[in-house]
Amino acid sequence: MNMEDILNSGANVTLTIKSTDLKEFAEHLVKKTVRSIRDSFIRPEEDYLTIKEASQILHTDKSTLWRWHKIGYLCRLEIGGKRLYRKSDVDAILQKENN
Repeated sequence: MNMEDILNSGANVTLTIKSTDLKEFAEHLVKKTVRSIRDSFIRPEEDYLTIKEASQILHTDKSTLWRWHKIGYLCRLEIGGKRLYRKSDVDAILQKENN
């Protein structure tokens, strides 16, 4: 039985563990939490655009995208160090412009 199983069982126990095992368990929890948070922000069915792609589609400069992000008009996400825009958000702006 591993530590996660023991914790999930809800049993009232006292554990004596090695510091290396505790560190390994902590790293496991952090990775699991990061993965969960990342998955909640990244929707697999959603398409994302780079700054360059978004600026080309919207016929704007990169500085305009930055300004729009700053005022909340077109928010960007930072995923894995990359700044991305949801394609659905870009499409919504195009819809507004066409109406």
